[in-house]
Amino acid sequence: MKETNEFYMERAIALAAEGMNADAGRPFGAVVVKDDEIIAEAYNQVTTMNDPTAHAEIVAMRKACEKLNNFELRDCIIYTSCEPCPMCLGAIYWSQAKMVYYGCSRKDAAAYNFDDQFIYDELDRDMKDRNIQFVQLAQKKAVKVFEAWGQRNS
Repeated sequence: MKETNEFYMERAIALAAEGMNADAGRPFGAVVVKDDEIIAEAYNQVTTMNDPTAHAEIVAMRKACEKLNNFELRDCIIYTSCEPCPMCLGAIYWSQAKMVYYGCSRKDAAAYNFDDQFIYDELDRDMKDRNIQFVQLAQKKAVKVFEAWGQRNS
C-alpha cells in the first residue's frame, strides 16, 4: 500500500515527540523515503551523543546513505518535523535529495528558542566581520591538494 505524504510527515512528528520524551535531544524528527518506503528515520540526538551535528535530518540521512551504500539521496524524499537549519539544508543539497517536506517553519521554531537566524546572518557577513574569527592560513600549501585532485581527475 502506498502511504501518503501526511503519513510520512506524521511519522517525522512522532519521532520528534519520541526523542523529546526520551530526553534524547531536542524536539525534531525526520524520515527518508525512497520508492514509497521509509528507509531511514531519526530524532535529534545532539545532547545524548554530545554531537552538534546529530540533528534529526543528519542522523536520518547518514542511516539512509549507509543503507543505500551511496552518499547521494537523489531519488529520496525527506520529511522533517521542522524547516531544516542551515547545516541540514546544506547537507540536503549535497545529498541531492529529490524533495523535502517540513512541518514547522523556522519562525515557529524561533518562538520556542530554536532560532537559527544568527547563522543566516553570519553567512551574509564578510569573513572578517563574523562573530567567530576565521583566519586563512597556509593557502598555498593547502591548494596543492586541490591541484593534485584536479590532475588526478582530468
